[in-house]
This record gives sequence, C-alpha cells and structure tokens, in this order.
Amino acid sequence: MAYNYKKLGFKAGLEIHQQIDSAKKLFSNAPNFLRNDKGDYTIKRKLHAVAGEEGEVDVAVKHEARLDKEFIYEAYKDTTSLVELDESPPENLNEEALEIGLQIALLLNCEIYPVTQVMRKTVIDGSNTSGFQRTVLIGHSGFLETSFGKVEVDTVALEEDSARVIERGKESVLYRLDRLGIPLIEIATSPSMKNPEQVKECALKIGEILRACKVKRGIGTIRQDVNVSIKGHDRVEIKGFQEPRMFVKTIDLEIERQLQDIKKGKKSGEVRNAKEFGETEFLRPIPGKARMYPETDLELLRVDKKRIDLLKKNLPKLRSDIKEELKKKGLSDEMIKLVINEDAADEFFALIQVHDKDANLIAKMIALWPREIATKENKPLEEVRHILDERKLEEILELVDSGEINPRDVKEVMQKISSGVHFADAVKVEKASHDELEEEIRKIVKEKPGLRENAYMGIVMAKFKGKLDAKKAMEIIKRIVGE
Repeated sequence: MAYNYKKLGFKAGLEIHQQIDSAKKLFSNAPNFLRNDKGDYTIKRKLHAVAGEEGEVDVAVKHEARLDKEFIYEAYKDTTSLVELDESPPENLNEEALEIGLQIALLLNCEIYPVTQVMRKTVIDGSNTSGFQRTVLIGHSGFLETSFGKVEVDTVALEEDSARVIERGKESVLYRLDRLGIPLIEIATSPSMKNPEQVKECALKIGEILRACKVKRGIGTIRQDVNVSIKGHDRVEIKGFQEPRMFVKTIDLEIERQLQDIKKGKKSGEVRNAKEFGETEFLRPIPGKARMYPETDLELLRVDKKRIDLLKKNLPKLRSDIKEELKKKGLSDEMIKLVINEDAADEFFALIQVHDKDANLIAKMIALWPREIATKENKPLEEVRHILDERKLEEILELVDSGEINPRDVKEVMQKISSGVHFADAVKVEKASHDELEEEIRKIVKEKPGLRENAYMGIVMAKFKGKLDAKKAMEIIKRIVGE
C-alpha cells in the first residue's frame, strides 16, 4: 500500500552495525572469529539495573531487570581473554579496527573527532558479561546523496559486538563469548528520509561503502535497524533487517500499525523486531540517554590531522567507481561482474600494467579459470590461487606478449602449473606439425565443402584445442580452399 508520506509527516533514519574484519577484537587480543565447537567451560552471572550518568535508571534497563534471568556464558581456554570474562580492564583500542572505521567515516563524508572518549552503555540483557557495551564516537556530520535528496549521517562509532545467543530459555539464556568484543562500526543517519524507497536506497549505498572496506561478509555480520515515526506517534525502532528488499513492505506495515495506535489514543515509541514477511513484534521500550557514562580504564582517543590526511589520500574505491574504471579498460559487463564479485580488481589493475592488449583474458585468469581449475582438480580455491599467484600470472602474460604463448593456451598452462608441472615445462605448449595440420584441414574441407575460411578455422581450432599455430592454420586453409 502506497501512502502520502509527506501528509503523514513520515520520518525515518537508519542505524547500521557492521562487523569489521580485523585480526583481533576491539579491546583485547582475542582472535576475531566465531567457533562451532562447544566451550571448554561456563560462567554464570546475574545483572542488575543501575543509574547512568544523569542519575536515572534507563527505561529499557528497568525492563530487562524485571525479567530476572540468569546468564550462562560459554568460554574457551585458548581464544577467550580475561576482558571478555570481565576479569581484566580493556586493552587499548584496536588500531586496525580504528583505521577501517575512519575509512568508512571519511567515505561517508564525515568530520573526524580529533579527541573523543570511550563510553560505557548499560546493557543488562546478558549480551555483555560486564553489563555494559563500550562504544566510541569517531565521526559526525556526514552525508549521502540519494535520488530523493541528501541524507545526513549524524554519527559513526566503533563499538563492541555482543555475545552470541546459543539457547534462550524462560529463566536463563546461554551465550557464547566468541562474538563478544568483535569490532563493530555503527552508522546512524538523521531521521530525514522522506519515504521507504529512500530508506532502501540509502541502506544499499551504505552497504556499498562498507563492502569497499575490510568488513566481514555473510549472514549475521551486518544488522540494520530503521527508526520510523509519523505525525502524532513517537519514534519506533525496528531491528533485525537482513534484506534491503524488505524495507518498503516492513515500513508500510509499521505506518499502518502506528495509524491504528493513534486511533486508540496510543503514541509511545518502542523497539520492535522485524519478522520474515514484513510484520514486527515488540521487544522492549525505547532506550533513553540515561545509560551512558565514560570508560574510566582508557585514555582519551586522539586522531591527529596528519593521519586523517593520509587516510583521505588512500581511501578504498567504491564498487560503482571500480565498474567505470574496469569498463574503460575494455572489460565486458560479464567480466566486470566476475572481477568485482571475486574482489579481484586490485589484481586486475596490477596485471593490466603487464599486458594491456586483452583485458578480458586477464579477467578470466584471475576471476574465472582458478575456480574452474579448482573444481576440476577437486582442490580448495585458495590453494589454486596460492599456486597461481600474481607473479606466476605476470610471467605467463609476459610470455603472451612475447609471442611464446598463444592467448588460447593460457588456461591450459595455468591448469598444468596448478597440477604440479614445473613452470618451464608448463609453458611449453606442443603445437601440431605442419603435416598434421594440412592432413586434418584437407579432411575437414572434403567433409564440409563450401564453408567460409573463418568457419573452417573455427572447426580446426576446436579440433586442436590450443595446440594450434593459428597463423599457419589460416595460411593452409586459404591455400586448400583456393585450389
């Protein structure tokens, strides 16, 4: 159902949380990955409501406290640190994660805070062993351009991801500590979007920026929330979007729900969970500002201008920009899609410096043929890529340029190298002899008289599969056809 969003006084903003693909967690040296095996031991904890820096207990905190649940945490001897167990102060903020976060903030046209304070945000639903989540603002006052107009980016923050729910019961929740502390980038836009389609477009644009940087991929690595309100109703936060295609339907259903609320004399905001088919369900009251206070174990975070200037000069390229550059190099649309999907643009641009005559050949070498070879040899793709590294591909292209390897033989050469044949032997592609070629061409012309020269050439190429001197073959074809 399409609404007159302007007449309704529609307002919407996005909050996006994306895991960063750093080696370590945000405030500890624990490794940044999830495990499938059961933990080595467990700890138990009860969390209680406390007042924030303004001296009040937050309404969302009160709600969680009333549930009075026991929290059980699975931990590992080798990958869980004392920080995740809340038995040690946080270590200094992860510099790799900060670097990635600053790149994202700059791509969102944000101003960077030169000095900022790590904060504690009270969270007592058990998702943090300490009862709070550490978060630090790094950027503000950014913007994104959409087809509906500019969307302001209010803040960009780095924060800890929460522990992972393994089992939820009536009186207790079992969490796993492998996810707790993984660095998250949090992006919050202003509530300035005019309709659901703009929300969807904005989410996709932010997604493109995130994918240009070193972030994790896959289900669960990104969480998208949308704040929605209409005239006469307080803000409602809808959490848990996985697919941007569901934004429009879910928001329209929320507008209908808020209209029904207003008819009943209700207007209070709340946090709701997005369900599969666009409906939502109540989670908890909207949190207030009474749950933030400074982290006393860490010094102020400082980001100097020199660092920002250096980052600006070396920002990752967005997919849309990469597409244009690949197109200028002569790649077909199909090959552009392959290169981008394989995250192989940097390798492509490096190899095009070696061989600039056939861009599509390079695209196949880095994005298509390694997969086909891996499948044929029943090897992991990463193993094939390791064998056929950038230097090996450079050497093959140098031989293509010198005429020692025919471009049609490149895949066969790569296949041989991957299977263990020494490079020098692999690049020696045995060609059919003159007599062998002439005998076969005469046979083909006799069996299929009256074809054009190029048609005969196609049949000969298929017959010899890379073992063909194309120039010599065409000379023989022309001579025999002209007899």
